[in-house]
Amino acid sequence: MQNSLETWQQLILILFGVLNFYTFILYYVDKKRAIHRKRRIPEKRLLIATFLFGGIGATLAMSIFRHKTKTLKFKLSVPLALILTTISIWFVFQF
Repeated sequence: MQNSLETWQQLILILFGVLNFYTFILYYVDKKRAIHRKRRIPEKRLLIATFLFGGIGATLAMSIFRHKTKTLKFKLSVPLALILTTISIWFVFQF
């Protein structure tokens, strides 16, 4: 009988979850600030969070909040980050 996930795998998956939740919240906050014409979160910070394994959170946030969907930089970067995040999660399960 095969064991469930190893402890290190569980920790990495939790980290992925936290990073994606953080990225999701960043996009949410930026959208709210945009609506209220307040100081925005820099695009660089959003993209860094997206590429630090936050591709799933960024993709969900873009879809749900309709945020950054017309910006070419985000239309290209977020799907790439989603692929990288998904591949990284796949690697966690392979080892």
